[in-house]
Amino acid sequence: MKKRWICLFVENETGVLARISGIFSGKSYNLDSLTVGITEDKTISRMTISLTSDDKTFEQIKKQLGRSVEVIKVVDFADIAVHMKELMFVRVNHCSDREVDEIFKISKTFHASVIDYSPATVLIESIQTENRNNALIFLLEKCYANRIEIVRGGSVAIEALSIPKGTL
Repeated sequence: MKKRWICLFVENETGVLARISGIFSGKSYNLDSLTVGITEDKTISRMTISLTSDDKTFEQIKKQLGRSVEVIKVVDFADIAVHMKELMFVRVNHCSDREVDEIFKISKTFHASVIDYSPATVLIESIQTENRNNALIFLLEKCYANRIEIVRGGSVAIEALSIPKGTL
């Protein structure tokens, strides 16, 4: 079992998201994340799907998606170099003045931004890889256990222009 990503170009029509996610739920495949956005062509949306599966299941998923009428193109991101980022917000509650200062330092170290704060609460925005966001969460949970709220948006990705696979 390993983490995998697929990019789908689909028709931008009502119900397509439900039908695509239905392919996964109907076969009891679990999605780790799914993001969707309209492309430069208003009739096409781009989906980035993250899941954990074995090789055989992953091949079945790609074939099933490729047979879907609304799917224009399936791109397996395992075979190409990509730039991938995930949007995440973390709110740390009930902070002392010293903790607020420390959270600002942690955010800077992780190249995240403090986008809002009050005397006792800090809101961090992090646009990083999933692994880097996981590392930030690990540290914040270790330091501020039971005082954090996390909102993650799922990864979006685009093919790299000139970087060989495996170097990002």
